[in-house]
Amino acid sequence: SLLMKRRLFLYNFKNLRWAKGRRETYLCYVVKRRDSATSCSLDFGYLRNRMGCHVEVLFLRYISAWDLDPGRCYRITWFTSWSPCYDCARHVADFLRAYPNLTLRIFTARLYFCEDRKAEPEGLRRLHRAGAQIAIMTFKDYFYCWNTFVENREKTFQAWEGLHENAVHLSRKLRRILLPLYEVDDLRDAFKTLGL
Repeated sequence: SLLMKRRLFLYNFKNLRWAKGRRETYLCYVVKRRDSATSCSLDFGYLRNRMGCHVEVLFLRYISAWDLDPGRCYRITWFTSWSPCYDCARHVADFLRAYPNLTLRIFTARLYFCEDRKAEPEGLRRLHRAGAQIAIMTFKDYFYCWNTFVENREKTFQAWEGLHENAVHLSRKLRRILLPLYEVDDLRDAFKTLGL
C-alpha cells in the first residue's frame, strides 16, 4: 500500500521528548513541479531506513533517478520522524547545492542527537545554509500527514496529550540551533547586561 498504517504513523511520528525504542526514521514526501504561479504534484509517498541505509540517502537516490529538468523548479516537502543525522544532513546539503532549481522543506517530529551532541546541530546548520527550510511538525502538519499519507479509514486525526507543548519545546530548541552563532553570543551578552 502507498499509505502508512495508522499505528505505524502514530508510533513513529509521536513528538515525545524521550522517544525510547524508536530507532527507524520514516520520511513522508511530496514532490511538486512549479510552473510560474501554479504547481503540479508529481509524486508522494513514504520511505523508511533499509538495510543500514538512512532514509534521506534512499530518497536522494530515488529522486536522482528522475533526471530532473534543470530548466524547471521543483519543490520537495519532507515530513520526518527524526531530523537528519550529521552525515545525512551533509549529503542533502551537497545535493541541494548540485540542484539549485530544487527547494526542500523539512518538517520533523523530533530532533535527533547522537553521542557527539555537537555533530547533529552542525549538520542542521549546514543544511539550513544550503537553503533547506527546517521546522518542527505542528498539529497542522500532523493533520496534513494523516490525511495524505495514512490509511486513516475516514477517521479524523486526534492530537495526543502533549503534542502542542512538545512542538513548542522542540521549535525553541531548533531555533537555538539554527540561530547564527554571533546572534547567540549577542543574546548571552544581553542576558548578562540584564543580570539574567
